[in-house]
Amino acid sequence: MATTVLRIRLIGGDRMDITYQQPDLSTEDELVEHVIATLSVDSGALHGKHGDRLVVLYGRGVAAIEVAPRGAVL
Repeated sequence: MATTVLRIRLIGGDRMDITYQQPDLSTEDELVEHVIATLSVDSGALHGKHGDRLVVLYGRGVAAIEVAPRGAVL
């Protein structure tokens, strides 16, 4: 199961750090490619965690995704 922390910048200018995991993928590189492919579609949505909260991220609201080698700070 691949897991990563994404720093998301929304169209409105706000930023948030989201933990995202996908059981079907084994590496972080595959996971990042999956995130990009999903959010590049207008109807794409990702389910992640921000702390203890479930977050659904829709592609049309995302301005940028940042993936650092250490991950974002939650």
